[in-house]
Amino acid sequence: MPLERILVVDDEEEIQQLMEYTLTKEGYRVQCVGSGEMALAEVRRSPPDLVILDLMLPGMDGLEVCRRLRREPETAELPIVILSAKGEEADIVAGLELGADDYVTKPFRPRVLLARIRAVLRRRQSAGGEEAAPVRVGNLEIDPVRHEVSVGGRPVRLTLTEFRVLHALARRPGWVLTRQQIAAAVYGEEEPEVDRAIDVQIVALRKKLGAAARYIETVRGIGYRFKEPD
Repeated sequence: MPLERILVVDDEEEIQQLMEYTLTKEGYRVQCVGSGEMALAEVRRSPPDLVILDLMLPGMDGLEVCRRLRREPETAELPIVILSAKGEEADIVAGLELGADDYVTKPFRPRVLLARIRAVLRRRQSAGGEEAAPVRVGNLEIDPVRHEVSVGGRPVRLTLTEFRVLHALARRPGWVLTRQQIAAAVYGEEEPEVDRAIDVQIVALRKKLGAAARYIETVRGIGYRFKEPD
């Protein structure tokens, strides 16, 4: 049974109760707080293994909480899953660009959220076990050991999920990968809903990569391909 500690940040008591019941049943240790300020204080007092973060909070909103956690060295790598009723693509991309590892919209199915949580925790635990050889495509360099990406020598900060999407594509230039194949590399086989999740990760990746985004090609009706340099 997992023993990871999860901090739930949500001001709705019903959501807190549902999350505490669902996660405790799976063996997780759960702490619930109702504001962004309380979340930051709790993380600094006793860092959890993962944060489930609502965006619409009283006072400091969830995006600002995410921004501050990613800005501080002690919490820069803390796994964060956003759980929000704000389900527009722009909201999802904003959360991912600030460094959230995943984004789940309300209303949600508990088994879907649990699959996402397990996947994020699993990726964190196995981040050092990815294929070790650096990948270089044109002016883009990906170092799986150091977990670093650069374009033309300029570092690009990616979330772990974004990194794994990029690495899955870049290490097979010219191959067309379906969303399900990409998801298998990123989320694991138990991820139940993948299409939109992969698409929003690609949108966020393209924004961060700038000119190097040209290497990621959409193959309509199938998935994505990493273009080989000319």
